Amino acid sequence: MDQVSQVNRSSELQRDPLSETLSIVWRVLLMAAFLATLYTAWSPSGLFSEAAVAAVPYQGEEGEQQSLAFVSTPTPRSIRIGIIAGHWGNDSGAVCADGLKEVEVNLAVAALAQKMLVNEGIPVDLLKEKDARLNGYNGTLLLSIHADSCDYINDAASGFKVAGNDNADSSNRLVPCLNENFEKVTELKRHPSSITHDMTEYHAFDKISADTPAAIIEVGFLNLDRQILTQRPDLIAKGVVEGLKCFLNYGEVESNRSGELAPAQP
Repeated sequence: MDQVSQVNRSSELQRDPLSETLSIVWRVLLMAAFLATLYTAWSPSGLFSEAAVAAVPYQGEEGEQQSLAFVSTPTPRSIRIGIIAGHWGNDSGAVCADGLKEVEVNLAVAALAQKMLVNEGIPVDLLKEKDARLNGYNGTLLLSIHADSCDYINDAASGFKVAGNDNADSSNRLVPCLNENFEKVTELKRHPSSITHDMTEYHAFDKISADTPAAIIEVGFLNLDRQILTQRPDLIAKGVVEGLKCFLNYGEVESNRSGELAPAQP
């Protein structure tokens, strides 16, 4: 046996068993850490944040909420909201005897709603009545804000109403969310009997993408509801915002059999 072989043989015989055991344990720990990192990176929780999952649209039969499911791509559609200030850039809308113009009320509410949403990190396009951007508009939702007549009609001519386009999400989620939350925040009552053809066949519904849920809301009558419309536009805007956030699933909601919105059960 040569000298080199004798040295190697001697080293093997003198190797400490404890050192060998520690070396094996260390290699096992390194492999476990590597596998754990790989699993975390490729698991659904690593690909999707809670906010991203909440933004995935869903639709159930007869308005019932269905379980949220992961989309086929790890990048959900970005939120894009359009708010039309009714009559802005086109005409004055209703004009009251003292000169108050509907467009002034609409624009005040729309601008406040935009500010509230942007402050929460939600992007909003503030649009004119016949804005060129409406052609093919493809967003998360579109809402047009208007107010009703200055004329005295009767003592019951008070409250708000909402109408949506033909998109299924409008009837199943957007309109119910607006009705429930706007009523809760402002304490104005719904006035569905005064929904007109001009609302159900609103011109912007025909211009935007069919994939975009849309609605028009008349936030009150400029006669009997004048005080809250002119003195508390912030409250009116908050009612709008809460309705839109409901649609965006910032508040977990589900429709019950009566068509009202109720807190989701855990």
